Amino acid sequence: MKRLPLLCCALLCLTSIMLAAEPGTKPNIIFILADDLGHDGLSCYGSDVRKTPNIDKLAASGTRFDLCYSAPLCGPSRCVLMTGRYAFRTGGIGNGSWRADGPGAKAANEQPMARLLKQAGYATGESGKWRQVGETPKDWGFEEYCTDPTAGGWYWKTSYEKNGETIDTPKEEYNPDIIQAFSLDFINRHKEHPFFLYYPMHLVHGPILRTPDSAADAGRGTDFYNDNIAYMDKQVGALVAEVEKLGLREKTLIIFSGDNGTALSHPSTIGGRMINGKKASMLEGGSRVPFIASWPGVTPAGKVNKDLVNFTDMQATFLELAGAKAPEGFKFDSVSIAPQLRGEKGTPREWAYVQLGSRWFVRSQGWKLNESGELFDMSDAPFVEKPVAVSEDTEASKAARTRLTAVLAELNPAAGKTDGGDGKAARPGKKKRKKKKNP
Repeated sequence: MKRLPLLCCALLCLTSIMLAAEPGTKPNIIFILADDLGHDGLSCYGSDVRKTPNIDKLAASGTRFDLCYSAPLCGPSRCVLMTGRYAFRTGGIGNGSWRADGPGAKAANEQPMARLLKQAGYATGESGKWRQVGETPKDWGFEEYCTDPTAGGWYWKTSYEKNGETIDTPKEEYNPDIIQAFSLDFINRHKEHPFFLYYPMHLVHGPILRTPDSAADAGRGTDFYNDNIAYMDKQVGALVAEVEKLGLREKTLIIFSGDNGTALSHPSTIGGRMINGKKASMLEGGSRVPFIASWPGVTPAGKVNKDLVNFTDMQATFLELAGAKAPEGFKFDSVSIAPQLRGEKGTPREWAYVQLGSRWFVRSQGWKLNESGELFDMSDAPFVEKPVAVSEDTEASKAARTRLTAVLAELNPAAGKTDGGDGKAARPGKKKRKKKKNP
């Protein structure tokens, strides 16, 4: 009989975990999107230089996905995320697409993630970078938002935008602190009901400036990049701590990702090797981004998942977790990874699609085929992408070529919305030619 209290305690703990994992339970969802951050920017992904202890701790508490694909630039990746659809369907094909006269996605023509979650009973908030999507966060379903008028880094400034109103500050403020404060306040005010917080950070997009934690005696010309990484990591840690303090951690799915690969001016290595490609390239490093999901009692702790994930997949995943259904008769390109978040096998996608302007590729496990029909062996990715000529086909490469060619033929991106340009994106196996001087 003396063991009864201990048994009751164990049963209560088990019940708590089961309730957290119950498919019908609506979890809070926090999606943190770092800016210009590839695998080489995080120590939990093996970076030899960057140290991110708080994000590493988040990864250890959940599942780290190794094959997540966004788009190679800020605007297109955010459009894919907000719509759950490929760029050639929405027109979100480049950083300038969002303009009123551009081909980019318009909220009235889409079924945005935030709007659908709002209809499912979620409080919705956006905190951080927005302009590359177009219109306002409110148009896209966010009830509350705190943002700024730029598409790049917004750091030491004297104004910001909150719910459509310009707020002037009496002195220069560090905008990431303003965005962080809004995020924490949003969580506190909506702690009694399910909420969705989309938190697109400005860190670590250029210009790379000092942070409030940078050394006061740092001289002109100092590279503050490591300071920016450290401050980003610190803010993620503080947000997680706030969720824990409120007793919401087991009710909250926290996802941390990057919008595209690391900027070319701040490369790092993983195990002494450089990732092939950076931001704005059609190489692996342009769109293969970190993706960490942590929901205690639900996501397996410390697991590394090798399934292919597309940014489009957040739409179906979040709707499934919210107990909501996608509108019928509307074409989405989203595959739910909710089963994988619960540690189940699920139905992993067979390929991921990436587009920037008039260039695109489809990526499967081990292979990649682009719009020109060029096939690449990806067995040593993200470090090497080996071109495979038709004349050099093996049985495996021939099968992959046939399969992926059929995928692109069915998608038919060329018949969708493209800008016919954007030839600046680097491609695997292609070296830039030096311009010849006129004689």
